[in-house]
Amino acid sequence: MAGAEANEKNFEPVIIAFLCNWCTATAADLAGTMRMQYPVNIRPIRVMCSGTVDQVYVLKAFLSGADGVIIGGCKPGDCHYISGNYKARRRIHILKTIMETLGLEHDRIQVSWISAAEGKKFADIMTDFTDKIRGMGPSPVKVNGTAF
Repeated sequence: MAGAEANEKNFEPVIIAFLCNWCTATAADLAGTMRMQYPVNIRPIRVMCSGTVDQVYVLKAFLSGADGVIIGGCKPGDCHYISGNYKARRRIHILKTIMETLGLEHDRIQVSWISAAEGKKFADIMTDFTDKIRGMGPSPVKVNGTAF
């Protein structure tokens, strides 16, 4: 028991971040340029649009060892592909419902709208989400403790 408690005490989550090329990834670049700090737990994956993030990608992230997944996109009404962020919101809502039905923690997935000019907001959201996942502990979906 003492070993398991020590592992949970030292737990650092792995978080996969699917970031829209036009807005959220640009906000991440801005945060870096402005030397804003956010957790190193984030593993960014740049996608052309948050609407291209399929539920299978999110599930694959969890099966590959992620403790949390965040999808960042343009603000509603500002999507470069017109309705991509609405598609992302709908897909993730469905996935959260499925996860809840299976008894999995649907709070391990988050969708955030961050524009290109919001570097501070990006850093704050990544910090808050990392703290939230750290508080939840390791994902119960991990297969053999695999991590990215």
